[in-house]
Amino acid sequence: MLTLEQLKKIPYWSLDPSEIIKILNSSEAGLSPTNVKENQVRFGTNTLNVKHHNHVIIEFLKQFKDPLILILLFASGISAALGQMTNFVIIIFMVSLSVVIDFYQEYQAEITAEKLRQKVSLMSGVIRLGKRLEIPSSQVVVGDIIEVSGGDIVPADARLIKSNDLLVNQSSLTGESFPQEKSIKKLDEKIFRESDQTNMLFQGTSIIQGDGLAVVVNVGQHTKFGQLAKNISSDRSENEFEIGIRRFGVLLMRVTFIMVVFVFVFNSFFKHDLLESFLFALALAVGLTPELLPVVITVNLSRGASRMSKKGVIVKKLSAIENLGSMQVLCTDKTGTLTKDEISLEIYEDIHQKKDDRVLKMGILNSFFQAGLKSPLEKAILKHKDIEISSYKKVDEIPFDFHRRRLSVIVTSKEKTTLITKGAPESFLPLSTHYEAKGKRFKLTPQVLKKINLRFANLSKQGFRVLAIGYKKVSSKTDFNLDDEAGLTFLGLMAFLDPPKEEVKSAISMFETQGVEIKILTGDNELVTQKICNDLDLKIKGVIVGSSLIGLDRQALFYIAKENTIFARLSPDQKESLILSLRENGLTVGYLGDGINDAPSLRVADVGMSVDNAVDVAKDVADLILLRKDLHILKDGLLEGRKTFGNVMKYIMMGTSSNFGNMFSVAIGSVFLPFLPMSPTQILLNNFLYDLSQIFLSGDKVDHQAITKPVKWDINFIKKFMLFFGPISSIFDIATYLILLYLFKANQSLFQTGWFVESLVSQTLIIFAIRTKVVPFFRSRPSNGILVSAIIITLFGLLAPFSPLVHYFGFTSLPVNFYLILSGMILVYFVLVENMKYWFYKKIV
Repeated sequence: MLTLEQLKKIPYWSLDPSEIIKILNSSEAGLSPTNVKENQVRFGTNTLNVKHHNHVIIEFLKQFKDPLILILLFASGISAALGQMTNFVIIIFMVSLSVVIDFYQEYQAEITAEKLRQKVSLMSGVIRLGKRLEIPSSQVVVGDIIEVSGGDIVPADARLIKSNDLLVNQSSLTGESFPQEKSIKKLDEKIFRESDQTNMLFQGTSIIQGDGLAVVVNVGQHTKFGQLAKNISSDRSENEFEIGIRRFGVLLMRVTFIMVVFVFVFNSFFKHDLLESFLFALALAVGLTPELLPVVITVNLSRGASRMSKKGVIVKKLSAIENLGSMQVLCTDKTGTLTKDEISLEIYEDIHQKKDDRVLKMGILNSFFQAGLKSPLEKAILKHKDIEISSYKKVDEIPFDFHRRRLSVIVTSKEKTTLITKGAPESFLPLSTHYEAKGKRFKLTPQVLKKINLRFANLSKQGFRVLAIGYKKVSSKTDFNLDDEAGLTFLGLMAFLDPPKEEVKSAISMFETQGVEIKILTGDNELVTQKICNDLDLKIKGVIVGSSLIGLDRQALFYIAKENTIFARLSPDQKESLILSLRENGLTVGYLGDGINDAPSLRVADVGMSVDNAVDVAKDVADLILLRKDLHILKDGLLEGRKTFGNVMKYIMMGTSSNFGNMFSVAIGSVFLPFLPMSPTQILLNNFLYDLSQIFLSGDKVDHQAITKPVKWDINFIKKFMLFFGPISSIFDIATYLILLYLFKANQSLFQTGWFVESLVSQTLIIFAIRTKVVPFFRSRPSNGILVSAIIITLFGLLAPFSPLVHYFGFTSLPVNFYLILSGMILVYFVLVENMKYWFYKKIV
């Protein structure tokens, strides 16, 4: 008895239909009810679990796995242990707010995406016990005999057993622009590419014309569609943004651990009692933690998602916005992205390669009067141009078939009867005896025939689908047959293409200007793809076909991926491997696609982008869904991501350097001071007020030069910035120590109050220097929000020693001349940072 594993290994395309029917224990009369149940149990149902959706509560709890969130929760626990319930509540509130906003945004996007989904197929025609039945596609089983005809969606993978001029659109699976002709002829066993298996039908593809019978060989998860869905069902690897956040969290933990351990050990052994030293060290840990970072990130991303939704982009995953800003390489399919995804008549010419309306008119007559469904080529001819044909009447037709590869109609007008034939040049030209030029007929000599064939070959090399058209004057009768297709007069050639979108040209130029390289990954013909790219002025470094990639390791793939632009005739696995090779070598990669074959690539890219009319599996795995397939939409998203990243980095750079500097100062002070330089509660208040002043960074203006190229997480840069600017702030902290101790002869309360004010004011105001690489205010104006918040927090800090806070935090009044000295120190600090900032960006990074 045949097992599922044995079923998977059978090369159906290389066997005769009768052999396959026998292997599957079926017949041309179809399965019996008993066979249906047996095959359903043995080989599975025709259902796809495209994506496992967790319960909403589980999805919410998964938001807390972020390492930064865990650090903040730990910090809140420390605050509670210190008895600082206000700080505990604040941190918990900030974390909860961030998580709720993040979850709500992604959950709502998922609901919206769900509404956009379209069913692959509802009903399918099958033959069971000799009777034709209409059943839900989910009930189709292995061994079923299915009927397909024009307009149908193929419900499962099947081997053709009968075919009548069957034309199938399988672009969503293979990426081919033009529909594929199907036949029952068996093929070589070594033909593995779906686009070459011309006797197979695949789930999710659509029938353009013709009809046929096929025996189902795979259903559900075991179809080509299902295998792709299965491959993307596992958890995705970390993207660029997530990797950056994780590395930043690790850096923070290391710095915090080293600083806290040093302070605790030194103070507990040499200066203070064990409990006080422990509480101080814990407060120090909280002081090093950027509590508002999740909120700053989430508010930034949510604002960006809102703005992008108004421009036609649904953001399913918030981090995708920042990944879009970091994107260095955009990989995209060709059909529908660079092209209009609709066949267009591009050329209709005579023997001298001159545009000829007579060629077009004959083509329109042939296409208009043919019976049955119109193929994409016929539709392209009919909509190209309006030509008056009302005086013509149809007499008869010699239908198209794949053996002849041509179609003839017989029309009459003004008592003249004409047979008009249109078809593949290789099948048309052998029947031609004459050609027409400038209204006159001439004998078709070998030299002229060679010229026509050369033109046909050149057009094909440029990626065109070419048809020949001609005619024959015939006698008036009502019944015509194949014998009448002889002695034809060649009139000209018609060439078709899925034309490029004109607006894409400017989009490509924009991406190049923004430092994003475009690479084309397609299952289509390399000649077609190269023609489209040339028309769009896309700079082509090289062209590679899928067959040349077989057997290469990931590093070799990276070299090829880096050095070439067009990758044609690719399988889904090859697309995925090329993207992974780029990512593994440090590049941030985006992918835009809408077909079944694009799903694995969407999954492994840093940011996967699909469209609203994409197949379900592509929309499920995408991070962004475009309401129209237009590269211009991504321009706004690209800039939005870079602005968001820029503002997040401002907070990280300022927060880490300032906190590190303050804590470094605290650590130094705790070594030689007879008391703690700042009490644990003062550290927590200082940190909270400073973070509060930065909340409006999410809406700050971003310098133009900061968004002209991809921006990426760089932990080494953050580390350098922290270690460079942190000690600069410590210089002024130490100066404050000395002034308070030796000039003002400060006791513990006065010292702690003075340093609290200096620390808060200096780090709050210095953000105006840190937030830009250029001269602040003159060449880079901050937003009103950050300006107002900084002023309010500065005033609050200056007035704190005179407020009721003195009773809760141990403050005391400060001398007036201290504020005068503080003003001078802030001015010097600002000038020094401006000068050191120039040196840092020029010499160190």
